[in-house]
Amino acid sequence: MSLFNGFMGNATETNKEEVKKELSRLLMTGEEIGASYKLVRDLIVFTNKRLVLVDKQGVTGKKIEYLSLPYKSITHFSVETAGTFDLDAELKIYVSGRSTPIAKQFRKDDSIFDIQKTLSELVI
Repeated sequence: MSLFNGFMGNATETNKEEVKKELSRLLMTGEEIGASYKLVRDLIVFTNKRLVLVDKQGVTGKKIEYLSLPYKSITHFSVETAGTFDLDAELKIYVSGRSTPIAKQFRKDDSIFDIQKTLSELVI
């Protein structure tokens, strides 16, 4: 069911060891993955030092952007839940030195609250 949820735009929790292997070239010595979520092809990864947003681009997904956000640079964040006619939920992360937030779209499910809770625990 989690594969189907991923295709539908619902965030699903991922296997930490698989994510650690995928990000092995990016992780610093002593950096550990706390939680990670897959959103279609993209990843939201919480480590003990930073938030890593993995954006797989293009048809094949071979072009990848890795955005690293130290928790201290996150000034605030918001969650917008899905409504009756607007079926998408949205997470916005505001970073110091950036005028527009980083936004991630989710389908109508509760995974956005799990991600928001993890973000709260690490930022606040």
